[in-house]
Amino acid sequence: MNNIELSTKYLPLLDKVYKQASKTAILEGDEATIKRGDNGEIKVAKLDMDALGDFDRNTGYTKGFTTFRWETIKYDKERSQDLRIDRLDNVEALRLPFAKLSSEFIRTKVVPETDAARIAKIAGVVGISVKEENLTDGASVIAALRACTNKMDEDEVDPENRILFITPTNRALVSDLDSYKSKEVLNKFSQIIEIPQSRMYTKIKLNDGKTEYGYVKAEDGKEINFLCVERSAVVSHMEQYIKYFTPDEDQDGDDNVFKYRNNNLYAHVYENKLAGVYCSHKA
Repeated sequence: MNNIELSTKYLPLLDKVYKQASKTAILEGDEATIKRGDNGEIKVAKLDMDALGDFDRNTGYTKGFTTFRWETIKYDKERSQDLRIDRLDNVEALRLPFAKLSSEFIRTKVVPETDAARIAKIAGVVGISVKEENLTDGASVIAALRACTNKMDEDEVDPENRILFITPTNRALVSDLDSYKSKEVLNKFSQIIEIPQSRMYTKIKLNDGKTEYGYVKAEDGKEINFLCVERSAVVSHMEQYIKYFTPDEDQDGDDNVFKYRNNNLYAHVYENKLAGVYCSHKA
């Protein structure tokens, strides 16, 4: 099997690892909502329509407009890494198949960063509902979640597709109450996904890989308590690419070389659906 065949074989497996580990993959669009553009751009489907008007028995129906178009936007970021294992280390010392290295890289490095970047991008959109509050016990978390659902109910946000991203600590505070109040408010969300606090910030910094790697919370970033997203209000997309070279093909050493690259639209919140996002973060 040549290296092109290996890359073709590995990429679907790595995509599977990514989707199983990612907490935010649920927000990714499909061919009905997103398609590739040109020159580092991507197209997202946008649907809008006019409301009702009077029916006139002489002129008939109100002449409103329904608009469906592909909106062209830029990708947010391209990220990459060049991973290497010496020929002898791979065979004799580590006893670690190269495929294992690549899957661990996706699970422990790519996924946390992508989740954090998506959450921060959504939380930073101007016009969404934002509440600054410190939640210290189960009762305060319940009250905050109730405020979130009340706001969305009043804004007529679809109740069937509300996804709650919440830190494990805050979810545990609610679960410990074990009361009808906690169960009632949690039932207001169609899906509840726990995300570690280390991925839940209002703003992050992506290191450039020259001296530091990965991501960190930005100095002016806040810890997020929870983020509620109505599924149709947000779309995300990531494309992944890999290359593999054997030690015999490595021109710079004697390594197994795994080159990884991705291109991200971390998140796009539709301007006509800003009510579909609610963020609670610490003061």
